[in-house]
Amino acid sequence: MVMIPTDLNNSSYANDPLFPWLLSIEKELDDWYSGNRSGGDLDNLLSDCISTFKNNAQYRNDLRFLKIWFLYLEGSKDYENIFREMEENEICIGHSLLYEWYAYFLEAKGKWKEAHIIYHIGISRKAEPIEKLKWAQSLFVKRMSERLNTFSLGKVDGGEQVEVGMKLINPWSAFILEELLKKIHPRITKYDGYHLSKKAYSGKVALSSLKKSSRNKIIEIGGKKYQIKGCAGQGGFAQVFKAYVDSNPDDAVALKIQRPAFPWEFYMYRQLDERISGKQRSSFGFAHKIHIYSDCSILICDYLAHGTLQDAINSYVVTGKFMEEVLCIYYTTEMLYMLETLHSVGIIHGDFKPDNLLIRYSKDDLSDEGFKDRTDSWLDQGLYLVDWGRGIDLQLFPKNTEFTGDCRTSGFCCIEMQEKKPWTFQANTYGLCVAVHMMLHNTYMEVERKTSDGGYIYLPKSSFKRYWNVELWKALFTKLLNVKPGNNDIELLRSLRKSFLDYMHDNPLLIKKLKGLLVKQRGTLCSA
Repeated sequence: MVMIPTDLNNSSYANDPLFPWLLSIEKELDDWYSGNRSGGDLDNLLSDCISTFKNNAQYRNDLRFLKIWFLYLEGSKDYENIFREMEENEICIGHSLLYEWYAYFLEAKGKWKEAHIIYHIGISRKAEPIEKLKWAQSLFVKRMSERLNTFSLGKVDGGEQVEVGMKLINPWSAFILEELLKKIHPRITKYDGYHLSKKAYSGKVALSSLKKSSRNKIIEIGGKKYQIKGCAGQGGFAQVFKAYVDSNPDDAVALKIQRPAFPWEFYMYRQLDERISGKQRSSFGFAHKIHIYSDCSILICDYLAHGTLQDAINSYVVTGKFMEEVLCIYYTTEMLYMLETLHSVGIIHGDFKPDNLLIRYSKDDLSDEGFKDRTDSWLDQGLYLVDWGRGIDLQLFPKNTEFTGDCRTSGFCCIEMQEKKPWTFQANTYGLCVAVHMMLHNTYMEVERKTSDGGYIYLPKSSFKRYWNVELWKALFTKLLNVKPGNNDIELLRSLRKSFLDYMHDNPLLIKKLKGLLVKQRGTLCSA
């Protein structure tokens, strides 16, 4: 048993006899976390402390004493009787934290009905601050609503599918992601490149000091030094930096620093590794490793220096010109190929847009051969899909599961999301349509509903130019914007891609023109 200080000559101890117990409990907790003590020592100390002071009116409303009770309660199988004893001794019964903490504890144990009752008890007793308690209850109700309208996850390790209550799920809700991360944890920890630390990042250079203008700072990650060369992108929760490994310009990587830690994207990259092989894999981003800390995660990926499809589109917008149709056709076939590949292995990107499509250029000169079947130098040319934080792995859900929820990316919410209808692959195909529209028109796509054969279809509001191959573009938008449930999405994507490739292959001069435009584009983007 840990010795408890009893020097009551100290005025603070004399006025606050609980204080030395707090010091002992703090020390015991530190020893327990470091593995130097057993949990039984801590339980005995907490029990002795509670027995000593539970009838002392001085500590009836002391939040420090409330924390001691909860430390004891969390480690006991008899937590219901402990809480009943807290009520009988009127421990902080007028404070909202008593009810918030216990309700959250019950919720974590899956006792949702009991947690709901605790919130009501606290509110009926007008525990203060009452508004804080009501807010906590409203968040609880929201979480319960998500649970009741989604599903109960079963095992996924070893390929076993989840169990489902209702097959209509928001794959991006905090609850769903939390549950999925729990279930894939045994698998993700075995993946090559996964590094977990329970401590906060403690490098000499604070990650918080890295700004958009940061250059040449050296940060250490997993025993390697990375020289920051600039910020490549920034979002609400993450920053992406270009960095040289050990200050070597020939070994450039992208560092994605995210707070809080977010291993899901690394999991999605490893699914790409497992399910896509050969020449198809080169169209998708690659993650070398991830370092998980208690305060953040650092994902280390390949870095491509040639800009994005959005950059290519913008290079025309700023000059008041439009991307040549043959270049639009080429990038359209690349995107169709990507989605055909992804959908065939049960993966939805979830944030398919020009900003996330990096441009790849072949090291060798492009030949006239190999264009149609993506061989020779054409294999290393094209687009490269990155940013998998909103990716959806359909193998974690039962067959025929449909989704609800909004991607929250302005201009890229598919029609089903806009109309609050179920969706699956439309999240990807609508993004492709918007990207094609941006290449053709330099603007985001707006759609309208038009009557057709006694019903209606969706089409872009913008009209097609007469000198374009209107039939190709019309077929693309008409079919992808009006996919019916049960349609073979993969066959549709393949047939559309074939129609564009056949058109190019039947006109050899177009391939020659495309090669020249790609050389010109590379010079423009790389010098920008």
